[in-house]
Amino acid sequence: MSKSVVIVGASMGGLRAAEALRNNGFAGRITMIGEEAHLPYNRPPLSKEVLAKEVTHEAVAFKLRAQVEDVTWHLGDPATSVDLDKKVVTTASGKSFDYDGLVIASGLRPRVLDLPNGKISGRHTVRTLDDAIGLRAELVPGAKVVVAGAGFIGCEVAATARGLGCEVTNVAIDPYPMIRPLGEQLAAELQRRHESHGVKFKLNHGISDLTGTEKISGVVLDSGEVIQADVLVEAISSHCNVEWLSETNLDISNGVLADSALRAVTTDGASVEGVYVVGDLARFANPLFDDEPRRIEHWNIPTETGKRVGAVLSAYLSQADNFAELAAQPFTPLPTFWSDQYGMKIQGFGMPGLADRYELVDGELAGELVMAYFRNDVLIGVVGIGMTAEVMKYRKQLLGT
Repeated sequence: MSKSVVIVGASMGGLRAAEALRNNGFAGRITMIGEEAHLPYNRPPLSKEVLAKEVTHEAVAFKLRAQVEDVTWHLGDPATSVDLDKKVVTTASGKSFDYDGLVIASGLRPRVLDLPNGKISGRHTVRTLDDAIGLRAELVPGAKVVVAGAGFIGCEVAATARGLGCEVTNVAIDPYPMIRPLGEQLAAELQRRHESHGVKFKLNHGISDLTGTEKISGVVLDSGEVIQADVLVEAISSHCNVEWLSETNLDISNGVLADSALRAVTTDGASVEGVYVVGDLARFANPLFDDEPRRIEHWNIPTETGKRVGAVLSAYLSQADNFAELAAQPFTPLPTFWSDQYGMKIQGFGMPGLADRYELVDGELAGELVMAYFRNDVLIGVVGIGMTAEVMKYRKQLLGT
């Protein structure tokens, strides 16, 4: 009898897992369950170049390759529970899907501020295509935009809004924008560049409330200061979409814990055969750095984890002789991230956030540059602004090639 795989999450990680299953010889039924009504699309451009133009699904949609032409898409109906013993996923509409293999790819959703006067219009997040469409309509010249959060998305939205002629203030509890991946020196330089384009910063501050009745008119800082605002973009952090797993014994304390084969792991440390995790939810150890399991929210991780799961799960379902050997192989993806802000191409590899020191190894701080990041004098990351060829040399070092 033909085997079947259910993939919960119809975004990049789930799509890459489906492609990899086919590439590795799995010929059974694949069903992809997604909360959104859209077919898979590329999320990173939503806060960058796509937000600066007319936002459409066509602009960001992934081309569906021949390998997944026969995939069954069940969209607009999220999974609400799973019975790991009976191997059944149930959705919000009450539909049930049996499986032999399960791929957990349900991803993240934005965290929003819990504010006393929070139930007014003008609040936005940037995670989905519909989010971006709604925000784009309000980014008109002269609009007063407050961006809460100074990570990747917050800084990208700030840059895009300024390019559209908005007045932008960035509010963050951090001392500098993007300080976690960049370190203090480069983060301070990034702040200078944003300010040179007209962005105002209120750092080391949180937001305590909003003013306005039906629509936002201002943002109240924890200091009591009020900043006029027509739009609030909340880019502060994310929640893991694991509620549908709450009745299982999987370790969902921070995403979903996974072993080196990306099999889901229970709270007592046992790997669950036939149940795998991909994308932003996957919390796994990477021997390139250490043995601490971490979630990594960088753009290449859905692809790398999807490929890994496709190979291992197809071997498991076919009872391949090399399954145990394949599952035991170390999984060592090199985290990769990029950001476009005011024409600056910021590109990074590795885990700069784990560094205990950093060093400007090429270029100039006020221009194009390469910053290397070290832990215990071992290179663990690199970030460049421009200077792609030089950055790639350090990428090779990180990979040991």
